[in-house]
Amino acid sequence: MSALCPCGSGLIFEDCCNPYLKSSASAPTAEALMRSRYSAFVERNWDYLNRTQLRQDNGPPTPDMVWLSLEILATWAGSTEDEEGTVEFVAHYSHQGSHAALHEISRFQKVDDKWLYVDGTFPRPDKKPKSGRNDTCPCGSGLKFKKCCGKS
Repeated sequence: MSALCPCGSGLIFEDCCNPYLKSSASAPTAEALMRSRYSAFVERNWDYLNRTQLRQDNGPPTPDMVWLSLEILATWAGSTEDEEGTVEFVAHYSHQGSHAALHEISRFQKVDDKWLYVDGTFPRPDKKPKSGRNDTCPCGSGLKFKKCCGKS
């Protein structure tokens, strides 16, 4: 049985992000690139991550991070017709046994008809994610939002 793609699309990895990671296709949208870059972190494909960013990075992230899940919160522009796009996401991970989440608003730009990651900003910590009180908290704790980050 084929494995689901780590990006959370619900599709099989071979039919979703893997063609981008193998360079046999280019991500058609900013969101598709965001999802494929997340899959590259899961797969530890540092070459793909470097190829799909505007500026070269200083190297791979902490090797003992385990990426658990990806939530796309919002996408602005970034379609096949656009030249720029923005994707807000939360990536859940485990590091040395502790669960955490990376909440980022990433900017993407199309260069030579290929989407590239430009940079990202982190939302202010005093802004709480938009979640219903009875929804599972997006921080990855497994608790309901009202019992976790939604506490006032």
